[in-house]
Amino acid sequence: MIRISSGKNAPLGASYDGHGVNFTLFSVHAERVELCLFDEEDNETRHDLPARTGNLWHGYVEGLKPGQRYGYRVHGPWDTAQGHRFNPAKLLLDPCARRVVGSTDDSPLFQGGIDSPDLHDNAAIAPKSVVVDTDYNWDGDQHPRTPWGNTVIYEAHLKGLTQLHPALPEAIRGTWRALGHPVMVNYLKNLGITAIELLPVMHFASEPRLQRLGLSNYWGYNPLALWSPDPRYASDPDNALNELRDAVKSLHRAGIEVILDIVLNHTAEVDVEGPTFSLRGIDNRSYYWLNERGDYQNWTGCGNTLNLSQPETVQFALECLRYWVETCHVDGFRFDLASVMGRTPDYRQDAPLFEAIKNCPVLSQVKLIAEPWDIGPGGYQVGNYPPLFAEWNDHYRDAVRRFWLHGDLPLGEFAGRFAASADVFRRNGRLPAATVNLVTAHDGFTLRDCVSFNHKHNEANGEDNQDGTNNNHSNNHGVEGAGGSLAVIERRRTSIHALLTSLLLSQGTPMLLAGDELGHSQHGNNNAYCQDNVITWLNWQEAHQGLTSFVSALLHLRQRIPALTRNQWWDEGDDNVRWLDNQARPMNAQAWESGGRQLQILLSDRWLITLNGADDVADIVLPDGEWRAVPPFAGEENPVLMAVWHGAAHGVCVFQKS
Repeated sequence: MIRISSGKNAPLGASYDGHGVNFTLFSVHAERVELCLFDEEDNETRHDLPARTGNLWHGYVEGLKPGQRYGYRVHGPWDTAQGHRFNPAKLLLDPCARRVVGSTDDSPLFQGGIDSPDLHDNAAIAPKSVVVDTDYNWDGDQHPRTPWGNTVIYEAHLKGLTQLHPALPEAIRGTWRALGHPVMVNYLKNLGITAIELLPVMHFASEPRLQRLGLSNYWGYNPLALWSPDPRYASDPDNALNELRDAVKSLHRAGIEVILDIVLNHTAEVDVEGPTFSLRGIDNRSYYWLNERGDYQNWTGCGNTLNLSQPETVQFALECLRYWVETCHVDGFRFDLASVMGRTPDYRQDAPLFEAIKNCPVLSQVKLIAEPWDIGPGGYQVGNYPPLFAEWNDHYRDAVRRFWLHGDLPLGEFAGRFAASADVFRRNGRLPAATVNLVTAHDGFTLRDCVSFNHKHNEANGEDNQDGTNNNHSNNHGVEGAGGSLAVIERRRTSIHALLTSLLLSQGTPMLLAGDELGHSQHGNNNAYCQDNVITWLNWQEAHQGLTSFVSALLHLRQRIPALTRNQWWDEGDDNVRWLDNQARPMNAQAWESGGRQLQILLSDRWLITLNGADDVADIVLPDGEWRAVPPFAGEENPVLMAVWHGAAHGVCVFQKS
């Protein structure tokens, strides 16, 4: 017979101590909490959590072991005007569950009720939380702690990266074991990246709308259980946590950091008509931002917005992040729609969660990257995050695309973005690495599509091509799609080389989208969030090896240039940078404002980047001295010495002083 004692109010979630399991659950407004335990035949027994400390309900069950499935039924008021939607007919996931089993199929049984509670019990189909033993042998694993100045980020989808790789065993493709396999680790190492940033790998759900269309959420930005690795990314779903840790350990041995994209802004419960999985039924008013009518503030565009301004919800988020660092040894996070984290409800740099992270001895030491916007009032906050955070820089993305693909960006603005967007980020003691420079990301065109499509082609998403941005700053070079004459193909290749050279040799932290170095195309789909298929999976057998070598050479070149790795601002008169015109003269105000579209950037007095952004060939006189074109613009065994560079239209080159 199961007996439950008071236990302790910490740690959060279900924790196994070798003798039994302690359970805790946060709820301010609950009146009663039932712990529901399930046996192998799915029979349910219910036990009231007997103790409450502050707003944490807790209890301890001796004899329970890892593998035990459980859930909660939470009793309290149903008062929609006040935001209360308690409904004990619905079995709820532990928000801090370390593992979840079961599916989230579109079913009316997940509907908790709109104006009145739905009294149909859903335990038979509801996903269940599972007790986990988190012990693991790390074999002396250490965080690489790559300095920001040397950091190069590779943004990838765990499944899409490896699903079609012919050199990987078929049984492990698309999983953590594939990522940690020597084939992939060696590829990433040789390419020259220092950190892999993975799209969400926490347990997520597909929105009911997508399920009705016969689609699924591929990217993972619809979180169901933030502390639980998604079993779909494990070759053995029962062993997802350890497979994840095996991969992290393997990447760390190669000196590669692991950064996780995490969604601390909304949940898979969507809006009031969405499913009730967890937080809505545990304490809707405490976990979500609500309006004066008790309805959801939709500052995320996903139906709801997490309220991370209260002490208990701050603690929930903080402990979740610490779990991934301490238990899984991840090296940092990219925060989706990160402005939500700073809402009080107005955005503040000193918001409670930001302050808690700053003061945490664990989280203050890892890499923190913000997607610096949400869609709510005052949500666009690029350049306005606390000093510990780096930020995605959309100014950089748009400027570089405009300069090379449209020719409508002033030379001075291009230089400003190349120099780490000091006008945006040089404040509050922040350093150049605070700008995460990107030309492409998972959200938008791939690099190949940027030079092949003028318009998005998202028909496969089932939204009549209405989804995804129309503001792509792309250029199809005269032919919409992958085809075209040899001349079109050559112009596209030149543009790709210019975009990549700018990205990988700019000051700041470069981020490369996985597959761009292979020539991957999504056939014009710039919002492939629901395409779990060959549209998004990288086709390694059709990889453009020449392009891969080009990227690798640039990345290895980057690490040799002190002006890019010192992570110090460039000031006039120092030896980090000199801006020269097409006659090797220092740029003056007139040249910046009304000069041609040629520029020379001399870095660390030894490396020279020459750019011709014009539509015609241009001769550029190099500075005094002997200049040798370097890989990938010339072979190591056949150095090219020159005094004048004959720059192709939209061309680039890099030289080293002999």
